Amino acid sequence: MSRSILSFLAVVSYILQSSCSPPPISGGLAVSHWDRSHVGGGQGGISGAGSGGGQGEGQGGNPSTPMIPLMPDNFPDPAFIEVDGTFYAFATQSGGANVPIASSTNMTGMAIVKKPDGALEDAMPTLPSWTNQKDPGIWAPDVVQLADGSFVLYYSATSDKDESKHCIGAATSQSITGPFVPTDHELACPLKVGGAIDPAGFVDADGKVYVVYKVDGNSLGGGGPCGNKDQAHDTPLMLQEVSATDGYTPIGDATPLLHLSPSDGPLIEAPSLVRSADGTYVLFFSSNCYNTQFYDTSYATSTNVVGPYTRSSTPLLVTGINGLLSPGGTDVLADGSRIVFHADVNPSDASVRHMYTSRIRISGTTVSLA
Repeated sequence: MSRSILSFLAVVSYILQSSCSPPPISGGLAVSHWDRSHVGGGQGGISGAGSGGGQGEGQGGNPSTPMIPLMPDNFPDPAFIEVDGTFYAFATQSGGANVPIASSTNMTGMAIVKKPDGALEDAMPTLPSWTNQKDPGIWAPDVVQLADGSFVLYYSATSDKDESKHCIGAATSQSITGPFVPTDHELACPLKVGGAIDPAGFVDADGKVYVVYKVDGNSLGGGGPCGNKDQAHDTPLMLQEVSATDGYTPIGDATPLLHLSPSDGPLIEAPSLVRSADGTYVLFFSSNCYNTQFYDTSYATSTNVVGPYTRSSTPLLVTGINGLLSPGGTDVLADGSRIVFHADVNPSDASVRHMYTSRIRISGTTVSLA
């Protein structure tokens, strides 16, 4: 049975059961992952900032048990990292911060990191010189720690050469909470094929450092809510090796890991890469349009970091599992033990997305919620 049919059946099942399901927790005004006209300026975004979260642990053994978000705040496109026993999460620009931060010591709840005056702490308060300064659109950040203990934050931002498209950038800091200082140049900026978004860092067992990202082909048009309804443009997931010393200087050309398939809808995006204990590389990603109930989290596996990657036969997360709506934008912890992701509060409405977490189990080429 194809992935698209399985996603459809899950959505139908959810709709049939939704009348007896508890209502989702409401949140604040979101900054839509694809809304280029409203991402910038730090307007709206995070409601109840600084409040603690609920029991956000996944219920892998019982897919009918609803998950509870890590906190009642809008926190789209989350990425996280563990440093000295504390988990730090980063999200798409919102609430007046280019890169909002949340933290937790146990991952049963999270809280937005705030300044003494109550404003949101911003991991990257200074914008890169190459972005549109009035509407930077900082999306889907990710942070890795290098061998020397320093940190690199990867992000996408609108290009000053073409404000309808994004490019990938990097910023560095000696502290996990920043301030991260942007580098002078883009890390990846393929404007002719749609630009690039959704970067995620990966440090391999041999110490080599990579960045995976999406070529944003659906930004070129093609109809539909996310563009590319006709699938005229590819949205490949790319792997770029970078210097292990600074974490951002490219080494060689980027390698495509996965291409758009007919069952993906208009796009694949939000890659996150991990190497399991047995040496299997697992590439998590989302497919379909983010503001529909077909948005999901899938994965592909390989014995080599550069591929080829083989897709799983079924998605890991779809609408209806554990009461989730459009679960995607997944990031995996460096040890492969846990993921975070966002899901909609209301059906087919991505204006508010909460952050969730679940432990996972990687066994050979199979990933399951634990």
